Amino acid sequence: MGSDKYNIDGHKLHLHPERVSQWLNGETIAPLYIEISPSGTCNHRCIFCSMDFMGYKKRFLDSAVMYERLRECGKLGVRSVMFAGEGEPLLHKDICSMAEVAHASGIDVAFTTNGVFLDEEHAARLLPVTSWIKVSCNAATAEEYARVHRTAAKDFSQVIKNVETAASIRARHGYSCTLGFQCILLPEFAGNLPAFARQARDAGADYLVIKPYTHSPLSLHNPFGHLHYEDFADLEETLRAEETPGFKVVFRSEAMQRWDTKKMDFDRCLALPFWAYVDSEANVWGCLRHLNEEEFRYGNLSEQTFAEIWMGDDRRAKVKQCTESLDITNCHVTCRMEPVNSYLWRLRHPYPHDNFI
Repeated sequence: MGSDKYNIDGHKLHLHPERVSQWLNGETIAPLYIEISPSGTCNHRCIFCSMDFMGYKKRFLDSAVMYERLRECGKLGVRSVMFAGEGEPLLHKDICSMAEVAHASGIDVAFTTNGVFLDEEHAARLLPVTSWIKVSCNAATAEEYARVHRTAAKDFSQVIKNVETAASIRARHGYSCTLGFQCILLPEFAGNLPAFARQARDAGADYLVIKPYTHSPLSLHNPFGHLHYEDFADLEETLRAEETPGFKVVFRSEAMQRWDTKKMDFDRCLALPFWAYVDSEANVWGCLRHLNEEEFRYGNLSEQTFAEIWMGDDRRAKVKQCTESLDITNCHVTCRMEPVNSYLWRLRHPYPHDNFI
C-alpha cells in the first residue's frame, strides 16, 4: 500500500462486494458515489480547467431540494458524495448545511476545492461532518499560482493559511477529517514541487497528491496535451524524501502511465451504475465526458426524486445502450472510472485460471 493508503491512484469498488454481486446478477443498484456541483461559477479560471465548456454560469443548487434528495439518497444506500463539480463548491451559501444533512443521512462527505473560501467559519462546520477535504493547488509559488489559476497571487498564501487554520481546528477538537493538497504535474513547475511538499506538510496536510493532467474532449483548451510523464520518473523518489509519519506524497504513477500510453484494458464502460454526477442545475448525468448530451442525462432533481430518476426505465435504457455500444475511444484519458472499469471488465471476462486462488 505504501504512501497511498487511501488508494487514490486505484479504486475501492472491490471493497463493496455486495453491491458488485447485485450488479453481476443484473439487479438495479443505487450508486455508491455521487459527485455534486453546488455552484456553477468559480473564483478561478485555471488554464487547464476541463470544465471550462460549462461556462462558469452563476447558478446554484436549490438548498431545500438538495436537503430532501440527500436524505433520500442516504435511505437508498448511497455511501458517499463529493462536493466539487464545474464550479467552486464553497461559493454556495448553504454548503455547510448541505454537508451536515448528507452526513446526518449516513453518507460520507468529501470536498475538492481551491481552498480560498475554506476560512475558519467553514472549517469549523465542515470538519466534524467531512471525511476528507482536498485542496487543488497547482503551482508551488504565488507567482506561478497566479498564472496557472488565473487569479491574484495573494490567493496562494490565503490557501496555505486556510489549511493551517483547518488543521489547528482539527487538532483542537480531535476531528478525523483528512486534509490534503493535490497538484497537477506541469513540467515548468516540477522543480519547485519538493519545496511545495514541505509547505503542504508544514501547513498540517496529511498528504500531497501529484496527478497527471487530464483533458476532456469537450474542453475549450488543451494546453498540455503534449505532456509525457515518463520524463519525471525520478521526481517520485525526490518527493518521497519529504515524507514523515504524518505526511505522505501520493504520486499517481499509474494514472500517468495511462496518460502516456493511452491504452485501456476494457472495451466498454461498465461503471455507470456505480456513480452519478449532479450539475449545478440539478441535472443527473451518467458521465462527465458526455455532459450536455441528452443520451447521458437521466433527469432533474428539481422535477423528480432521485429514486424516480435512478430506478426509472429511461436511465436503465440509457445505461444499457452505453454498456452495449458506447465507443470509449472518445473518452478522456485518466478518467477516474478507468480502474473501476478494468476491475468490472475482468469480472465479466474472467481469465482461464481465475479459480486457482
